[in-house]
Amino acid sequence: MTTEATLPATLPSVVKLGSRIGARIDGVRLAGDLGPAVVEVIRKALVEHKVIFFRDQDQLTEDGQYEFAELLGSPTTPHPTVTSHGEKSLAIDSEYGSANSWHTDVTFVDRIPKASILRAVTLPSYGGSTTWASTVAAYDSLPGPLRELAESLRAVHTNVYDYVGRHGQQPGAKAREHRAEFESSLYETEHPVVRVHPESGERALLLGHFVKNFAGFSSTESQTLFRLFQDRVTRLENTVRWDWAPGDVAIWDNRATQHYAVNDYDDQPRRLTRITLAGDIPVGVDGRTSTVITGNAEHYSVIDQPRRLAS
Repeated sequence: MTTEATLPATLPSVVKLGSRIGARIDGVRLAGDLGPAVVEVIRKALVEHKVIFFRDQDQLTEDGQYEFAELLGSPTTPHPTVTSHGEKSLAIDSEYGSANSWHTDVTFVDRIPKASILRAVTLPSYGGSTTWASTVAAYDSLPGPLRELAESLRAVHTNVYDYVGRHGQQPGAKAREHRAEFESSLYETEHPVVRVHPESGERALLLGHFVKNFAGFSSTESQTLFRLFQDRVTRLENTVRWDWAPGDVAIWDNRATQHYAVNDYDDQPRRLTRITLAGDIPVGVDGRTSTVITGNAEHYSVIDQPRRLAS
């Protein structure tokens, strides 16, 4: 039983940033020793608002970020294939390219991470913001016939994709080295295009730049279907944009969002550290789970056993 003596003096406040996505959480100093009541506020806010932001977390180190992450779930290894950019966290470093294309993290494996925790380390003097989109709001905005179509579709996601076509630029030498490591082992997984969120029960579109094709459709047909649904995700009403400041931390529900790192800071350095949390295997509206085509992700992550969010 929880008593007044075990509760913190004040709980963090949640400030809503948009009607469909985004909230800022004030009044908390992130660390590995947060009490369960504070952790529950963060967890509920994450599921409700899809992406949450914390200011002034300058005290947080990589170890502290990892210890805090453990309160929310089981951290994965940094990446299924990229092993040269960190042992506990993955360095999101402009030196190796920019993720300036809409995506959900690591959808090419069966056990898609449930959340990502991103901490600002080095920021440019201008630009470099990140935008998130609610894939739940995107699904909700579909007219009935398109919802039915989306719910019947499955798509193949892969880590080997057209970088230039997706990002609109030729990679530099270091980015090419990073790309080679990224593609060093082939992963392909077939996911439902609409997944049921394991905690909230909401339905979300599962797409992004790792989509290779829609099962049973040609490349041309797949591209048409992709644009039809992906354009719903990135409508401005479904998005929130965050201008990074030193000490900022962002956490997003990777089961209900896509994101895009805006490459508008020229050749300035930009570096953040990311820790991802183990997720479950997506389940479609019809009850079918995702299926592996190529690649074993057991070394990357355990399979999370989610619990429904308490009302």
